[in-house]
Amino acid sequence: MQSRTLGQGLSVSALGLGCMGMSQSYGPVDDTESVATIHRALELGVDFLDTADVYGLGANEVLVGKAIAGRRDEVVLATKFGNQRGPKGGLGVVNGRPDYVRGACDASLQRLGVDHIDLYYQHRVDTSLPVEETWGAMAELVTAGKVRFLGISEAAPATLRRAHAVHPVAAGQYEYSLFTRDPEDGLLATMRELGVGMVPYSPLGRGFLSGEITSSDDFAPEDFRRHSPRFQGENFDRNLAVVEKVRQLAQGKGVTPSQLVLAWVLAQGDDVVPIPGTKSRHHLEDNLAALDVELTADDLAAIEAVAPRGVAAGERYAPDQLARINV
Repeated sequence: MQSRTLGQGLSVSALGLGCMGMSQSYGPVDDTESVATIHRALELGVDFLDTADVYGLGANEVLVGKAIAGRRDEVVLATKFGNQRGPKGGLGVVNGRPDYVRGACDASLQRLGVDHIDLYYQHRVDTSLPVEETWGAMAELVTAGKVRFLGISEAAPATLRRAHAVHPVAAGQYEYSLFTRDPEDGLLATMRELGVGMVPYSPLGRGFLSGEITSSDDFAPEDFRRHSPRFQGENFDRNLAVVEKVRQLAQGKGVTPSQLVLAWVLAQGDDVVPIPGTKSRHHLEDNLAALDVELTADDLAAIEAVAPRGVAAGERYAPDQLARINV
């Protein structure tokens, strides 16, 4: 397995595994297959697992903890805090208050069944208080030995700088794919100036770029993509046309669309570590083959021609969630 380094010395597998979909958002869950997928990832050398306290209302951390029991030394474990669900499980508040940070960390450690977290992210920035207050509490967690490295997600470049001034930021987790290239608007440059690694989530455009989605009817009733702007009406049709062009490029190279798209993300820099999510061993193995795909300058130019910046139709989130990114 190839490895890459995030921030100030956090070595991880070049591809990680996003675990959110094992417990929420993408249709029915199957804990047995999910645990088997995590075990298969470890067997294949993937050591970078990503979860959060809000995924499945804590159930995802419990699941990941169960899967890595007895294998803690094989795992670089990342989790997050800050997004609190509403009373009915919907979108709640963002909380970055120091007392909440400390309590959230302890609760995550308990659910995961571990004595430390390797990479602890602020999931979203709490705009009700200075980010320095949140990061002061996070830095205390490092001093206490509960956390090794710190990260942030969907923070604006200026906010990233302020957090980094309190304690070094090892990684920033942002949506980044052929369909979402917002980080190229100054964020990546800031991260590289500060020595912060990039961890792209949804590198397959929430599955759209895999080429396996051809209709909104492909989604289970509870799948959140049924209500996501990029999967609605004319947006869906326009995006599907782009995916078809990507599929043709992949076919010409003898790889799957997922492998081509992940290879493109990997090619954006050695400080980029995508965390494609999956809850099946089949998709895991397909994704990992992207590490063997070499893209030439001509390949990259061809991909750029069919999927230039801004090609995706529709916003990546509904308005209430959009308000929480790049802040």
